[in-house]
Amino acid sequence: MAEEKKAKAPKVADPVAASYDVATQEMIKRAQDLGVETCFDRAVTLKPCNIGATGICCKNCGMGPCRLPLPKGGIEGEDTRKGICGASPNTIAARNFIRMIAGGASAHSDHGRCVAEVFLSAARKETDTYQIKDIQKLLQIAPYLDVAITVEEDGEVKDRDIDEIALEVAEVAINEWGKAEGELKYCKRAPEARYELWKKMGVLPRNIDREVVEIMHRTHIGVDQDYKNLMKQGTRCAIADGWGGSMLATDLQDVLFGTPYPLQSEANLGVMKKDHVNLVIHGHEPVLSEIIVAVAQGQEMIDYAKKAGAKGIQLSGICCTANEILQRHGVPLCGTFLQQELAIITGACDAMVVDIQCIMQNLANVAKCFHTKLITTHPIAKMEQDNVIHIEFDEHHAVEDATKIVKMAIDNFANRGEDVVIPQHKNPVIAGFGVESIEYHLGGSFRGSYYTLNDNIINGRIRGIGAVVGCNNVRTRHNYDHITVVKELIKNDVIVLTTGCNAIACGMEGLLTPETAQVFCGPGLAEVCETVGIPPVLHVGSCVDNSRILLAAAEVVKAGGLGKDLCDVPAAGSAPEWMSEKAISIGHYVVASGIYTVFGTTFPTSGAPVFQKYLFEDFEKMYGGMWDFEPDPIKHAHKMIAHIDKKRAALGIDKARERVLMDMADRQKLDVA
Repeated sequence: MAEEKKAKAPKVADPVAASYDVATQEMIKRAQDLGVETCFDRAVTLKPCNIGATGICCKNCGMGPCRLPLPKGGIEGEDTRKGICGASPNTIAARNFIRMIAGGASAHSDHGRCVAEVFLSAARKETDTYQIKDIQKLLQIAPYLDVAITVEEDGEVKDRDIDEIALEVAEVAINEWGKAEGELKYCKRAPEARYELWKKMGVLPRNIDREVVEIMHRTHIGVDQDYKNLMKQGTRCAIADGWGGSMLATDLQDVLFGTPYPLQSEANLGVMKKDHVNLVIHGHEPVLSEIIVAVAQGQEMIDYAKKAGAKGIQLSGICCTANEILQRHGVPLCGTFLQQELAIITGACDAMVVDIQCIMQNLANVAKCFHTKLITTHPIAKMEQDNVIHIEFDEHHAVEDATKIVKMAIDNFANRGEDVVIPQHKNPVIAGFGVESIEYHLGGSFRGSYYTLNDNIINGRIRGIGAVVGCNNVRTRHNYDHITVVKELIKNDVIVLTTGCNAIACGMEGLLTPETAQVFCGPGLAEVCETVGIPPVLHVGSCVDNSRILLAAAEVVKAGGLGKDLCDVPAAGSAPEWMSEKAISIGHYVVASGIYTVFGTTFPTSGAPVFQKYLFEDFEKMYGGMWDFEPDPIKHAHKMIAHIDKKRAALGIDKARERVLMDMADRQKLDVA
């Protein structure tokens, strides 16, 4: 009888090659020892489609999919590739690209809609759970929605009733998703020159939902077949996301839950505690997680946990729900997108509660191998596996829902196995920066503007601003590109604003503390950070909070000395490890706002060189901002620095300026002038 062949062991990831983070490496190894498959192992065995990755596979009708691979030697002369219907590579790539914008804008804007609905319930006094916490922020945003904050009575101007303002803001805001006429109100928050450019280019959004729907219509077979016209609609939709749904989500969350200000916490899997009930909150929408935090910190629940044999309740977060509850409550960061399975693999996760976006379905399969309760909470985000528990969120019963979830985690503590391995790696973080706190720290508490920030950019201590954001991507080494890009920027005196999983990665690496400046920064940025006591990398929040970065950039323009529009500012955007459609929408609204933006890992238009050239070159002529792609993180950072230097030269601030010690007579001469 022929000798039976031995079964080959399945291929698994090399932990060190898979992640830059030591805690993650330890958990990947543990998962492999336990025979639990993770996304890192699947990335080894499941290869990406090279044609789809370059944007030239069309599956928008039943005659396809039509795949138009780019020849290895490139194309000389006319590009004759065509789909069944005759669609060119440019048309196919543009359709795919703007469908990604539509998907990303839908995700962020539907998040914003949910917040607006809860805000409306609070304004109508339909729920006791949610109230207006930040009245000052309410009064700040009301005029942008054409809501008056004063009223004239008998010839006297008086402050309007706060409840009336809140209700009108709620009604006007929620109308932005589907109003029948007009334009998106928040577009006028951009510098006047930017608003006028959008108007001239015909890309001012009419409402949020319409721009998404129109993309789906235009990309249906046989509709829009001009890549330039397709991108016009993609631009309009992206602006509706960044200056609409995302910005409204951020503002309304601030009014409901409080505007973040800097606070201290910790980051990485090591924040979990063996002797505590570990409840991990994961997703992107903070309306339920806010209440879970309040319930879990109540004495009743703490006592209940102690009766169950635990010393207390340890909340921690993954992805942007993590960033939301971190920046308002100091709840520690458990990990990034790629660490969600690993949190369960510690064996210490008693419950993981998820809402929307970036949640891997494999969590349910991993949870089956441990005692973890996996709980979904959103009506549009369920899982098919039978071990998943669904507790649907309702703002009118939020406390009841949150109490049920926290008790479920506590009750499950007794079912935890003996084999608990929590990697002992974590770092302190300072998080919670926003437009207001950046103004406070870099503008001075009495100055109330971005003048001092601008002054330090003009005098060269700060070279420019880098917005480094975005997801993790298992096709590159976890966190390596994020950390390498950020370290290279701050080494060259570029101050970094960060959101999303990049912010969490920076926290895990210890880059979100003021002490970082003396270790990693160039002399100019280090001096500024030491003087005002801030980190060189400012945690600005979750991925919808990229709108904070837009508004901060608008404040820089308003403060003066750095041009009239966002495209004049020495600034650049980056997403080194992007993977989601949200990243494409974010990237494009940053580009449409006039800011040069570099992506890493891969780019979904490389199979259509003419269309890619349109995004990478022609867009700068039209909007002042453009896309770029660079997978090497050092080169990636230096492309950003080169662009910042180009903008400094255009402003005439590229040369070092002599510092002069002025006496009183000199100052009096300046005052007279």
